[in-house]
Amino acid sequence: QVQLVESGGGLVQAGGSLRLSCASSGLTFGTYAMGWFRQSPGKEREFVAAISWSGGRTYYADSVKDRSTISRDNAKNTVYLQMNSLIPEDTAVYYCGAASLQYALRVSSNYHYWGQGTQVTVSS
Repeated sequence: QVQLVESGGGLVQAGGSLRLSCASSGLTFGTYAMGWFRQSPGKEREFVAAISWSGGRTYYADSVKDRSTISRDNAKNTVYLQMNSLIPEDTAVYYCGAASLQYALRVSSNYHYWGQGTQVTVSS
């Protein structure tokens, strides 16, 4: 059974920081690219960040590029998303996904597995 479990979300004031984690099990973690997406009520799911199998390549949405860092620890089967200088527009449910492909990682349909999501709320 493949399982992805996000954690680290919560309520934070604008300008603050959060570190999201995604722990995986049931898959060979090092053979999957990993990504973070987010979704707010009434909006489509949007790409946030992605990282290749071994962490050599990273990708970011323009909206978070200068404020976020994605990383992975293959020994712990875990992916992280560090977000700084948070703004209210970052408020959403954040999901992590696993993709067997190593390209087009900004496209959600390329991900095979998803976690349940973790809520991030940024107050003004």
